[in-house]
Amino acid sequence: MRNNISITSWILTDGKQGMESQCLALTEAIQLKPNIKRIVPKLPWSKLPPWAWINPFSALSGKGDQLTEPWPDILVSTGRQSVALALAIKRANPETITIQLQNPTFAHRNFDLIIAPEHDRIFGKNIISTTGALHRVTAEKLEIEAKKFSDKFKNLPRPLIGVLLGGSNKNFKMSRSVINRFSNLLKIALEKTKGSLIITPSRRTGKENIRTLCENLSDLPVYIWNGIETNPYYGILALSDALVVTCDSINMISEACATGKPVHIYHFKGGSEKFMRFHGKISEKNMTRCFVGTIENWQYTPPDDFNIILNAIRKIMKKFDN
Repeated sequence: MRNNISITSWILTDGKQGMESQCLALTEAIQLKPNIKRIVPKLPWSKLPPWAWINPFSALSGKGDQLTEPWPDILVSTGRQSVALALAIKRANPETITIQLQNPTFAHRNFDLIIAPEHDRIFGKNIISTTGALHRVTAEKLEIEAKKFSDKFKNLPRPLIGVLLGGSNKNFKMSRSVINRFSNLLKIALEKTKGSLIITPSRRTGKENIRTLCENLSDLPVYIWNGIETNPYYGILALSDALVVTCDSINMISEACATGKPVHIYHFKGGSEKFMRFHGKISEKNMTRCFVGTIENWQYTPPDDFNIILNAIRKIMKKFDN
Protein backbone atom coordinates (compact mmCIF):
# COMPACT_ATOMS: atom_id res chain seq x y z
CA MET A 1 0.00 0.00 0.00
CA ARG A 2 1.13 3.56 -0.60
CA ASN A 3 2.58 5.29 2.42
CA ASN A 4 -0.45 6.66 4.29
CA ILE A 5 1.19 10.10 4.38
CA SER A 6 0.76 10.32 0.60
CA ILE A 7 -2.91 9.22 0.72
CA THR A 8 -5.10 12.30 0.78
CA SER A 9 -8.24 12.26 2.90
CA TRP A 10 -11.14 14.50 3.86
CA ILE A 11 -13.58 14.46 6.72
CA LEU A 12 -16.93 15.91 5.66
CA THR A 13 -19.37 17.02 8.38
CA ASP A 14 -21.75 19.82 9.32
CA GLY A 15 -19.46 20.63 12.25
CA LYS A 16 -21.23 18.74 15.03
CA GLN A 17 -18.52 17.83 17.50
CA GLY A 18 -19.77 14.35 18.30
CA MET A 19 -20.00 13.36 14.65
CA GLU A 20 -16.65 14.88 13.76
CA SER A 21 -15.05 13.00 16.63
CA GLN A 22 -16.28 9.69 15.18
CA CYS A 23 -14.72 10.52 11.82
CA LEU A 24 -11.44 11.44 13.50
CA ALA A 25 -11.50 8.16 15.40
CA LEU A 26 -11.67 6.30 12.11
CA THR A 27 -8.98 8.29 10.30
CA GLU A 28 -6.66 8.01 13.30
CA ALA A 29 -7.15 4.24 13.32
CA ILE A 30 -6.01 4.00 9.69
CA GLN A 31 -3.24 6.55 10.31
CA LEU A 32 -4.46 9.28 8.01
CA LYS A 33 -4.12 13.03 8.44
CA PRO A 34 -7.41 14.33 7.06
CA ASN A 35 -8.42 17.75 5.87
CA ILE A 36 -11.59 18.57 7.80
CA LYS A 37 -14.35 20.10 5.68
CA ARG A 38 -17.19 21.68 7.69
CA ILE A 39 -20.05 22.54 5.38
CA VAL A 40 -23.05 24.85 5.79
CA PRO A 41 -25.76 24.29 3.14
CA LYS A 42 -28.07 27.09 2.05
CA LEU A 43 -31.84 27.09 2.21
CA PRO A 44 -33.84 25.28 0.96
CA TRP A 45 -31.26 22.50 0.57
CA SER A 46 -30.46 22.34 4.27
CA LYS A 47 -34.07 21.34 4.91
CA LEU A 48 -34.41 18.88 2.02
CA PRO A 49 -33.53 15.17 1.97
CA PRO A 50 -30.31 14.25 0.10
CA TRP A 51 -32.10 12.83 -2.95
CA ALA A 52 -33.60 16.28 -3.62
CA TRP A 53 -30.26 18.09 -3.91
CA ILE A 54 -30.13 18.83 -7.66
CA ASN A 55 -26.65 20.36 -7.74
CA PRO A 56 -25.03 19.61 -4.37
CA PHE A 57 -21.92 21.77 -4.76
CA SER A 58 -24.01 24.88 -5.47
CA ALA A 59 -26.02 24.23 -2.29
CA LEU A 60 -23.13 25.32 -0.09
CA SER A 61 -23.13 28.74 1.54
CA GLY A 62 -20.05 30.85 2.12
CA LYS A 63 -20.36 30.28 5.87
CA GLY A 64 -18.66 26.91 5.56
CA ASP A 65 -15.97 25.23 3.51
CA GLN A 66 -16.29 24.88 -0.27
CA LEU A 67 -15.59 21.58 -2.00
CA THR A 68 -13.38 21.70 -5.07
CA GLU A 69 -10.74 19.65 -6.84
CA PRO A 70 -8.38 17.97 -6.25
CA TRP A 71 -10.66 15.32 -4.78
CA PRO A 72 -9.33 13.18 -1.93
CA ASP A 73 -8.29 9.55 -2.15
CA ILE A 74 -10.49 8.77 0.85
CA LEU A 75 -13.61 10.63 1.98
CA VAL A 76 -15.07 9.97 5.44
CA SER A 77 -18.43 11.66 5.85
CA THR A 78 -21.28 11.68 8.32
CA GLY A 79 -24.62 13.35 8.89
CA ARG A 80 -27.61 14.03 6.65
CA GLN A 81 -26.10 17.22 5.22
CA SER A 82 -23.04 15.35 3.91
CA VAL A 83 -24.78 12.60 1.93
CA ALA A 84 -25.54 14.36 -1.36
CA LEU A 85 -22.11 16.01 -1.35
CA ALA A 86 -20.26 12.74 -0.72
CA LEU A 87 -22.11 11.13 -3.61
CA ALA A 88 -21.36 14.15 -5.84
CA ILE A 89 -17.64 13.80 -5.07
CA LYS A 90 -17.85 10.10 -5.94
CA ARG A 91 -19.45 10.97 -9.28
CA ALA A 92 -16.79 13.60 -9.96
CA ASN A 93 -14.00 11.17 -9.11
CA PRO A 94 -15.03 7.48 -9.04
CA GLU A 95 -11.58 6.61 -7.63
CA THR A 96 -12.35 8.34 -4.33
CA ILE A 97 -13.12 5.81 -1.59
CA THR A 98 -16.29 6.93 0.15
CA ILE A 99 -16.88 5.86 3.75
CA GLN A 100 -20.14 7.03 5.35
CA LEU A 101 -20.68 6.89 9.10
CA GLN A 102 -24.28 6.25 10.19
CA ASN A 103 -27.25 5.60 7.95
CA PRO A 104 -27.20 7.88 4.88
CA THR A 105 -30.90 6.97 4.27
CA PHE A 106 -30.26 7.15 0.52
CA ALA A 107 -28.23 5.39 -2.19
CA HIS A 108 -26.61 2.90 0.15
CA ARG A 109 -25.00 0.95 -2.71
CA ASN A 110 -23.21 4.03 -4.02
CA PHE A 111 -20.87 4.21 -1.03
CA ASP A 112 -17.81 1.99 -0.82
CA LEU A 113 -18.48 1.38 2.86
CA ILE A 114 -21.14 2.37 5.37
CA ILE A 115 -20.44 2.02 9.08
CA ALA A 116 -23.65 2.26 11.08
CA PRO A 117 -24.72 1.24 14.59
CA GLU A 118 -26.91 -1.82 15.04
CA HIS A 119 -29.85 0.32 16.11
CA ASP A 120 -29.95 1.93 12.64
CA ARG A 121 -31.08 -1.46 11.30
CA ILE A 122 -29.52 -1.27 7.85
CA PHE A 123 -27.88 -4.24 6.14
CA GLY A 124 -25.90 -4.92 2.97
CA LYS A 125 -22.61 -6.19 1.58
CA ASN A 126 -20.99 -2.77 2.02
CA ILE A 127 -22.44 -2.14 5.50
CA ILE A 128 -20.74 -2.87 8.83
CA SER A 129 -22.90 -2.76 11.95
CA THR A 130 -21.31 -1.53 15.19
CA THR A 131 -22.49 -1.83 18.78
CA GLY A 132 -22.49 1.94 19.26
CA ALA A 133 -20.68 5.02 18.02
CA LEU A 134 -17.08 5.02 16.82
CA HIS A 135 -14.75 6.62 19.36
CA ARG A 136 -11.15 7.52 20.11
CA VAL A 137 -10.81 5.45 23.27
CA THR A 138 -7.86 3.05 23.10
CA ALA A 139 -5.75 1.38 25.78
CA GLU A 140 -2.80 3.57 24.74
CA LYS A 141 -4.82 6.77 24.99
CA LEU A 142 -6.19 5.84 28.42
CA GLU A 143 -2.69 5.09 29.68
CA ILE A 144 -1.44 8.49 28.53
CA GLU A 145 -4.43 10.32 30.01
CA ALA A 146 -4.14 8.46 33.32
CA LYS A 147 -0.58 9.73 33.73
CA LYS A 148 -1.62 13.24 32.72
CA PHE A 149 -4.41 13.59 35.30
CA SER A 150 -3.38 11.24 38.13
CA ASP A 151 -2.05 14.08 40.30
CA LYS A 152 -5.29 16.06 39.93
CA PHE A 153 -7.38 13.30 41.46
CA LYS A 154 -4.86 11.53 43.73
CA ASN A 155 -6.18 13.05 46.98
CA LEU A 156 -9.82 12.19 46.35
CA PRO A 157 -11.15 9.18 48.29
CA ARG A 158 -11.69 5.93 46.37
CA PRO A 159 -13.62 4.63 44.66
CA LEU A 160 -13.53 7.33 42.01
CA ILE A 161 -16.92 7.56 40.33
CA GLY A 162 -16.59 9.20 36.92
CA VAL A 163 -19.66 11.09 35.72
CA LEU A 164 -20.17 11.99 32.04
CA LEU A 165 -22.93 14.56 31.95
CA GLY A 166 -24.78 15.26 28.71
CA GLY A 167 -27.71 17.61 28.27
CA SER A 168 -30.66 18.65 26.18
CA ASN A 169 -30.98 17.69 22.52
CA LYS A 170 -33.81 16.97 20.09
CA ASN A 171 -34.67 13.77 21.98
CA PHE A 172 -34.13 14.76 25.62
CA LYS A 173 -34.71 17.75 27.87
CA MET A 174 -32.34 18.16 30.79
CA SER A 175 -34.30 20.34 33.20
CA ARG A 176 -33.59 21.55 36.72
CA SER A 177 -35.73 18.74 38.12
CA VAL A 178 -33.67 16.19 36.17
CA ILE A 179 -30.46 17.62 37.65
CA ASN A 180 -31.90 17.69 41.16
CA ARG A 181 -32.93 14.03 40.97
CA PHE A 182 -29.54 13.11 39.50
CA SER A 183 -27.75 15.02 42.28
CA ASN A 184 -29.73 13.14 44.94
CA LEU A 185 -28.82 9.79 43.40
CA LEU A 186 -25.15 10.78 43.28
CA LYS A 187 -25.29 11.74 46.96
CA ILE A 188 -26.76 8.34 47.80
CA ALA A 189 -23.98 6.64 45.83
CA LEU A 190 -21.33 8.54 47.78
CA GLU A 191 -22.96 7.69 51.10
CA LYS A 192 -22.81 4.00 50.19
CA THR A 193 -19.31 3.92 48.70
CA LYS A 194 -17.53 6.61 50.75
CA GLY A 195 -15.84 7.54 47.48
CA SER A 196 -15.78 10.71 45.37
CA LEU A 197 -17.13 12.10 42.11
CA ILE A 198 -15.16 13.38 39.13
CA ILE A 199 -17.59 15.04 36.73
CA THR A 200 -17.27 16.48 33.25
CA PRO A 201 -20.28 18.35 31.82
CA SER A 202 -20.80 18.79 28.07
CA ARG A 203 -21.68 21.81 25.98
CA ARG A 204 -25.31 20.72 26.07
CA THR A 205 -25.55 20.61 29.86
CA GLY A 206 -26.17 24.35 30.15
CA LYS A 207 -24.82 26.89 32.66
CA GLU A 208 -27.89 26.78 34.90
CA ASN A 209 -27.80 23.01 35.16
CA ILE A 210 -24.08 23.05 35.96
CA ARG A 211 -24.64 25.72 38.61
CA THR A 212 -27.44 23.66 40.17
CA LEU A 213 -25.26 20.55 40.21
CA CYS A 214 -22.39 22.43 41.87
CA GLU A 215 -24.72 23.81 44.54
CA ASN A 216 -26.28 20.44 45.24
CA LEU A 217 -22.92 18.69 45.62
CA SER A 218 -20.93 21.51 47.22
CA ASP A 219 -20.37 19.75 50.57
CA LEU A 220 -19.14 16.46 49.07
CA PRO A 221 -15.79 15.17 47.76
CA VAL A 222 -16.32 16.11 44.13
CA TYR A 223 -14.43 17.58 41.18
CA ILE A 224 -16.50 19.27 38.46
CA TRP A 225 -14.73 20.49 35.34
CA ASN A 226 -15.08 24.27 35.12
CA GLY A 227 -15.00 24.52 31.32
CA ILE A 228 -11.78 26.57 31.44
CA GLU A 229 -9.01 24.14 32.31
CA THR A 230 -8.11 21.27 30.01
CA ASN A 231 -11.06 18.91 29.96
CA PRO A 232 -10.07 15.73 31.84
CA TYR A 233 -12.66 13.70 29.92
CA TYR A 234 -10.33 10.90 28.89
CA GLY A 235 -8.55 11.11 32.23
CA ILE A 236 -11.87 10.45 33.94
CA LEU A 237 -12.44 7.43 31.71
CA ALA A 238 -8.95 6.19 32.54
CA LEU A 239 -8.87 6.76 36.30
CA SER A 240 -12.43 6.06 37.43
CA ASP A 241 -13.32 2.83 39.18
CA ALA A 242 -16.87 3.03 37.81
CA LEU A 243 -18.76 5.34 35.47
CA VAL A 244 -22.14 7.04 35.47
CA VAL A 245 -23.36 8.42 32.14
CA THR A 246 -26.57 10.26 31.27
CA CYS A 247 -28.79 8.45 28.78
CA ASP A 248 -28.89 11.18 26.12
CA SER A 249 -25.53 10.56 24.44
CA ILE A 250 -24.74 7.41 22.45
CA ASN A 251 -21.22 8.76 21.91
CA MET A 252 -20.42 9.13 25.62
CA ILE A 253 -21.95 5.77 26.49
CA SER A 254 -19.98 4.06 23.71
CA GLU A 255 -16.76 5.65 24.98
CA ALA A 256 -17.52 4.62 28.55
CA CYS A 257 -18.23 1.02 27.52
CA ALA A 258 -14.91 0.88 25.65
CA THR A 259 -13.10 1.04 29.01
CA GLY A 260 -14.57 -2.25 30.23
CA LYS A 261 -15.50 -0.60 33.53
CA PRO A 262 -18.99 -0.79 35.09
CA VAL A 263 -21.17 1.76 33.27
CA HIS A 264 -24.32 3.00 34.99
CA ILE A 265 -26.89 4.89 32.92
CA TYR A 266 -28.97 7.68 34.42
CA HIS A 267 -32.25 7.60 32.53
CA PHE A 268 -34.57 10.58 32.31
CA LYS A 269 -37.61 11.39 30.23
CA GLY A 270 -37.25 11.51 26.46
CA GLY A 271 -35.64 9.43 23.76
CA SER A 272 -36.61 7.76 20.51
CA GLU A 273 -37.00 4.27 19.10
CA LYS A 274 -33.33 4.29 18.09
CA PHE A 275 -32.25 5.26 21.60
CA MET A 276 -34.47 2.53 23.04
CA ARG A 277 -32.93 -0.07 20.71
CA PHE A 278 -29.42 1.10 21.60
CA HIS A 279 -30.01 1.00 25.35
CA GLY A 280 -31.71 -2.36 25.07
CA LYS A 281 -28.82 -3.86 23.11
CA ILE A 282 -26.00 -2.70 25.42
CA SER A 283 -28.01 -3.75 28.45
CA GLU A 284 -28.52 -7.22 26.95
CA LYS A 285 -24.76 -7.44 26.45
CA ASN A 286 -24.29 -6.63 30.17
CA MET A 287 -22.27 -3.50 29.42
CA THR A 288 -24.60 -1.12 31.28
CA ARG A 289 -27.04 -1.06 34.16
CA CYS A 290 -29.51 1.58 35.31
CA PHE A 291 -28.21 4.10 37.83
CA VAL A 292 -30.52 4.32 40.83
CA GLY A 293 -28.01 5.49 43.44
CA THR A 294 -26.01 2.27 43.71
CA ILE A 295 -22.57 1.63 42.23
CA GLU A 296 -22.24 -1.98 41.19
CA ASN A 297 -19.24 -4.00 40.11
CA TRP A 298 -19.37 -6.43 37.19
CA GLN A 299 -17.32 -7.50 34.19
CA TYR A 300 -18.01 -7.63 30.46
CA THR A 301 -16.08 -7.72 27.22
CA PRO A 302 -15.90 -4.26 25.60
CA PRO A 303 -17.03 -4.19 21.95
CA ASP A 304 -14.24 -4.57 19.41
CA ASP A 305 -15.84 -3.09 16.32
CA PHE A 306 -12.63 -1.56 15.02
CA ASN A 307 -10.97 -4.84 14.02
CA ILE A 308 -13.81 -5.68 11.64
CA ILE A 309 -13.91 -2.12 10.30
CA LEU A 310 -10.16 -1.87 9.73
CA ASN A 311 -10.03 -5.20 7.91
CA ALA A 312 -12.79 -4.03 5.55
CA ILE A 313 -11.05 -0.70 4.92
CA ARG A 314 -7.67 -2.35 4.28
CA LYS A 315 -9.28 -4.49 1.57
CA ILE A 316 -10.70 -1.40 -0.14
CA MET A 317 -7.40 0.47 0.19
CA LYS A 318 -5.51 -2.24 -1.69
CA LYS A 319 -6.12 -0.10 -4.77
CA PHE A 320 -3.32 2.14 -3.44
CA ASP A 321 -0.78 -0.70 -3.56
CA ASN A 322 2.28 0.19 -5.55
